[in-house]
Amino acid sequence: MLGERIREKRQELKLTIRELAEGAGLTPGFLSQVERNLTEPSITSLRKISLILGVPIFYFLMEHQPAGMIVRKGERKVVSVGGSGVVFELLSPDFDRTIEMIIGRVEPGAVTCEEPLAHYGEENLLVTQGEMKIQVGEETFVLEEGDSILYRSSLPHKIWNLGETELVFVSAISPPAF
Repeated sequence: MLGERIREKRQELKLTIRELAEGAGLTPGFLSQVERNLTEPSITSLRKISLILGVPIFYFLMEHQPAGMIVRKGERKVVSVGGSGVVFELLSPDFDRTIEMIIGRVEPGAVTCEEPLAHYGEENLLVTQGEMKIQVGEETFVLEEGDSILYRSSLPHKIWNLGETELVFVSAISPPAF
């Protein structure tokens, strides 16, 4: 399913596997396995793929049907980064808006991505539980419950859970990019 959607979008844009691989910094063999659903990409790899294909990550994970205004708690689209201790839930109904909202959940000691990632736009993030370390560009900040940060997401960024409990944050991203 995920691989098929990546292949469909790649073909729609008339890109070869090699072109997508070069743009995303991945190997053609790996992308071929992803497209055939033989392996799942990490969140970092999926972000790179979606950036080259010009769509948010959740584009590949959602049913493509008209959405309403409400997203029920039990109906959220969820991205679980296999075994990494990181889960993202989409709070927005679709990507046809100018803003998207997510909830991030990060287990103690876990990190949201292998290397800092960047994308066009801005993010406004609120820590609702736990203690966060966030790198934005060359700067690093520590945020606690109730703290928030607004930053240009074109600066590479990465989040760590510094605490001994689950880190939970809500992020508004404009334009939709996750």
